[in-house]
Amino acid sequence: MERDVKDILISEQEIKQICKRLGEEITRDYKGKNLLVVSVLKGAVIFMADLLREIKCDCIIDFIAVSSYSGTKTTGVVKFKKDLDIDPDGMDILIVEDILDSGVTLSYLSKVLMGRNANSIKICTLLDKPANRKADIKADYVGTVVPDEFIIGYGLDYNEKYRNLPYIGILDSSVYEN
Repeated sequence: MERDVKDILISEQEIKQICKRLGEEITRDYKGKNLLVVSVLKGAVIFMADLLREIKCDCIIDFIAVSSYSGTKTTGVVKFKKDLDIDPDGMDILIVEDILDSGVTLSYLSKVLMGRNANSIKICTLLDKPANRKADIKADYVGTVVPDEFIIGYGLDYNEKYRNLPYIGILDSSVYEN
């Protein structure tokens, strides 16, 4: 598995520092609000777990699964695989995502949730990859900006593999180019 990693982009220690910083910002902004933290499955679940440990205000959590990817490319079509269990009506929603890439999925998801009478919607992404942006969307909380590379680890995958790497790495192109 690790032989497929071309370079380590963000170390375990750097990820911990990012989670701490973002947790402090979110705590400050959401203290006293009706916070619903929504993880976009599967990629964001590891990030959300670590981020939640750094948020020091009341919140509840839920999960949603959507996808617009096939292999290494976005299809442009968002598919719901799992919807929320909690009604977001009147809640302040923080969508937690592993990477903001094309923006297609998060743009769609934000519109759908606002249509369900959420009080507010903000986005927290561990990684922002603006080079591939196709939708007009920005995250409210950004861990770090990353280059236009195929990134794996810490929840991010290629064909469901590599999610369990404790760091974020660049996948060697020989793995996906044939």
